[in-house]
Amino acid sequence: MMAFRSSRSVAALTGGAMLLALGACSGMNLEQDYPEPPIDSNAPYRYKDDPPESTVFGEGGFNLLGFMESERESGAPGIGVNAFLWRATLDTVSFMPLSSADPFGGVIITDWYSPPETPDDRFKMNVYILGRQLRADGLRVSVFRQTRDAAGNWVDSAVQPKTATDLENQILTRARQLRVARASSG
Repeated sequence: MMAFRSSRSVAALTGGAMLLALGACSGMNLEQDYPEPPIDSNAPYRYKDDPPESTVFGEGGFNLLGFMESERESGAPGIGVNAFLWRATLDTVSFMPLSSADPFGGVIITDWYSPPETPDDRFKMNVYILGRQLRADGLRVSVFRQTRDAAGNWVDSAVQPKTATDLENQILTRARQLRVARASSG
């Protein structure tokens, strides 16, 4: 019973303090005319008297998504991973239905795919693009396989380790082709 009374009195005191603070604001003249500082025509969101932009993270600030100024100018900040690896991966797995594609995280997940030649086998891939550079270690592919048993249920089956490596090499080859094509066109 005592705790209930004390919590009610704390609530009453808090409410009273809020009313006093709110009442103190009512005496301010918010409609007083203040001269508007001149706006910088080069940067309309800044005033001419504003100090130069600086941050606690140094020149350029904190680069949250990894975009550099040169990438913004080149029009490449659309994805957070290497654009050649991303495009090459999409080209390579285009025969499979996509379940998920995250260009900022660099993850492409396909849905199950059964080749027409072997309808009792199905495959699924997860592709991870690990960085912004076009490098052999910037890509990892996981391949999953299931086969249909006599009862018609899908059962996990082993995949040869060479399969994932072959897919990684195919994606890397396509990425290099895309980079060479872009360099020769521009």
